[in-house]
Order: sequence, then structure tokens, then C-alpha cells
Amino acid sequence: MDNTLVTILALIGGFIVGALVVWLIRYLKNTNEMNKASKFLEDAKIEAEKHKRDTLLELKKESYELKQQTDAEIKEKKAEIKESEDRLLSRENNLDKREEILQKRDLSLQEKENNLTKKQEDLQEKEAKMDQLLKEELAELEKIAGFSKEKAHDMIMAKVEEDMQLEIVDYIKEAEAKAKVEAAEKAKQIIVNSMERYADDVVGLQTVSTIELPNDEMKGRLIGREGRNIRTIESVTGVDLIIDDTPEAIVISSFDPLRREIAKITLETLIKDGRIHPARIEEVYDKTVKDINTKIIELGNKTINDLGIAKMDIELIELIGKLNYRTSYGQNALQHSIEVANLCGLMASELGENITLAKRAGLLHDIGKAIDFEVEGSHVDLGVDLAKKHHESDVVINAIASHHGNTEAKYTIAVLVEIADTLSAARPGARNDSLENYIKRLEQLEEIGNSYEGVEKTYAMQAGRELRVIVKPDEVDDKNSYKMARDIKEKIEKEMQYPGTIKITVIRETRVQEEAK
Repeated sequence: MDNTLVTILALIGGFIVGALVVWLIRYLKNTNEMNKASKFLEDAKIEAEKHKRDTLLELKKESYELKQQTDAEIKEKKAEIKESEDRLLSRENNLDKREEILQKRDLSLQEKENNLTKKQEDLQEKEAKMDQLLKEELAELEKIAGFSKEKAHDMIMAKVEEDMQLEIVDYIKEAEAKAKVEAAEKAKQIIVNSMERYADDVVGLQTVSTIELPNDEMKGRLIGREGRNIRTIESVTGVDLIIDDTPEAIVISSFDPLRREIAKITLETLIKDGRIHPARIEEVYDKTVKDINTKIIELGNKTINDLGIAKMDIELIELIGKLNYRTSYGQNALQHSIEVANLCGLMASELGENITLAKRAGLLHDIGKAIDFEVEGSHVDLGVDLAKKHHESDVVINAIASHHGNTEAKYTIAVLVEIADTLSAARPGARNDSLENYIKRLEQLEEIGNSYEGVEKTYAMQAGRELRVIVKPDEVDDKNSYKMARDIKEKIEKEMQYPGTIKITVIRETRVQEEAK
């Protein structure tokens, strides 16, 4: 019991002593740390004071340098301001002097203006006096002459107009004569040189619409049982087949020359073959159409290759080939176009123009004739539309539009196309014309000649290539006859279309007769 109590007391004493030791250790440790912290704070304060002193010194130094720099700049600015003030003062002095000079000049100008005003008033007064004197003298002259001013003016103007008109006629006559000689010589030289370098058949091809038969029995075979063969031929080819009493011949009628040609070849093939029935007719027709289309393309390609023309759209090549089956007054349209192209190229070389472009314009000038049986409109308008569609140049388009004179020719090549077209169409044997057209042209020429005052009689001669106008000598003098010839020429060119040229001759003669008895 006593040992246990002693042990317990010993343990309690041990705990108390341990606690005191721990407390003492912690106290001593805290006291050491407090001393270290105090020393650190002291060192920090000393370092802060030192840094503060260094910073103040630097600030004072920078402030001093800034002050020195500011003082220098202020001094420099003051110098500049002083210099500017000196310049402004000098300029102000100059302006004062200039203002003084201008004031003196204004005074001088004002004085001169007053003098001029006075002189102008004096002149106006003198002019008024002169006008009055002139009116008095004019009135005196009118009184002496017995004519008023207006009447005398009208008389003088009428006389001057009459004299001037005669002088103008003389001048025009001389100028026209000179121009005609020079132009005729130059044009003749160019055209002759071109024609010398180009030659072709005089007479163009003619479209044949009559087919010869081996015998009259063939007519019955072409008609067929109950007319089935002829109906098939007409429906397939689109032509009219005329079988009449003409021995060993039949006639093909159609407005479309290409259809007429296809029908002609089809019938000739059937006649040679001898087998004529609807199925065979359709078979031969299809083969003929293919052959013709191939031939058309070949003709078009051959034409542009022979002329040396650059690449062209396939549609235009096909239309060029179709011209081989189109005629104008019996002249083959393709041969005519080739001839025009060659003549244009030759004349272009004489004038230094683009030869290839001239040939292209000449070849395409009548391209509208290839479709004028299929599409509504004139061949000129159709040709212009085709050229625009295939992006031809403005020169080619203008040449197509102007080759009949309906549109103004804007380019030299367009004029060459018009000349070449006229040469090709007007040369002897190139075209055939009907009696009705000849008579109509002659009547229109004589009607134009008779429409002028003072004309006694008009005669159209040489198939309409010459017009002779006989005038009354007491109504038309020599000078007015020249004016009449020129007016008739201009009216014919404006109102008529004709191949070649028309010569106008105005005849004025005076016959005096006496009878001796």
C-alpha cells in the first residue's frame, strides 16, 4: 500500500517536473526567436533608412537635371519666339509699304477710269451725231434715187444670189470634172490591175430544172399506179413535179434551189436505176441528202482553203457550201461570192489594206442568200444577223450591210466589197434578167427624168444603162443643165437599185429655121 502510494506520488512528481521542463524549454525558445525578430526588424529599418536616403539623392539629382534641361528648352523657345517676332515685324513693314503702293495705284486707276468714261461719253455723242447725219444722207439718197433702203437691199441681194448661183454651178462643174478625171484614172488603174490578176468564166452556172427521160414510158413509171410514185416524190423532196406533153422531159418546180437540186439528183438516180417505187424513192432521197450535205461541207472547206481564209465556224462553212445551189438572175451565188472575194483581195493589196479580211468580207457579203428561202427577211439583214451571231468583225458586218447601199460604208474594205459586187454582177453575161424587169427599170428611169421642170422628153437607152434627157432651151440654160444632170444622178442613186452604172446625158440645143422664098 505504501509502495503504491509512493509510486503514484513519484509519477505525479515526474509529470510536474516534465511539464516544468517543457515549459521552460518553450519559453527559452520563444525568447530567442523574439530576439532574432527584433534584430531583423532593426536591420530592416536601417536598410529602409539607407534606401530612402539613396532614393532622395537620386530624385534630387534627376530634379536638378530636369530643371537644367527645362531651362535650356525655355531659352531656345524664347530665341525662336524672338526670331518669329522679328520676321512678323519685317513682314508687317513690307505689307504696310505694299498697301501704300496699292493705294497709290488705285488712285491712278480711278483717275484713268474717269478719263475713259469721259472719252466714252464723247465718242457716244459723236456716234449719235454721225448716225443722225447718215440717216439724213440716206433719206436724201432715197429721195434722189427714188428707192427705199429695203427695196434697194432686196434688189442687190437678188442680183448677188443670181451671180453666186452661177458661180457655184461653174465651180461645181470644174471641181466635178477634175475630181471625175482623177478619180476615174485612179479607180480605173486599181480595178484594171485587179481584174488583170484575176480571171474566171464569163458566164456563171445556171440552175437546171428540166430532166431528160430516155423515153416517154418513163413518165408513167414516175407517176406510178394511181399516182403513188409521184405523190411520194413530191412529199419527200418538197418540190412539184410537172409531167406534161413535152416529149421525153419532165420539169421540177420549187422556190428552194437546194430542194430542186436534191430532187433532180434523186430522179436522175431513180431513172438510171430503173427501180421506182415508194420505198426505193425514200431510200434514194435519204442517200442523196447525205451526199449533198457532205458535198456542201467539202465545198465550204475547199472555198475557204482556196482563198486562204482563217478558221471559220462550221455553220458558216455549211452556208457557204449551200450558196453553190443558190442563183441570182442565173448567176451562181457561190461563184459570185468567190469572185467578189478575189477581187476584194486584189484591190485591197493595191490599196495596202488587210487582204485576208477583204477576202473574208467579200466571201460572206451574200451569205444571207443561203437561208433567205427558209427565213423571213432580205439577204442583207439575214447576212448581218449571221455575222453577228458568229462574232465576225465590224468590218465584215458593215461590208454585208452596205454592199447594196442601204447602209453607209464605214470602212475602206466595205467600199471594196460594194465595188467588187457591182463588177461581178454587171459584167457582160454574168446575170440574166427578165423582160419585165428591163421594162420596169426603163419606165422608172424615164419617169425620173420627166419629173423635172423644163424637160421636153426623156429616153432610156442601152438596156437602161444610159439616160438621155432633152430639155427646152428657153426654160433651161447651159449652167442649169449641169445642175439637172447631177440632181437626176442623185435621185436615181437614191430611189433605184440596178447593176452596173447609168450614164445621164442632158441635151440642150437651139434650132433656128428660116425659109427663103
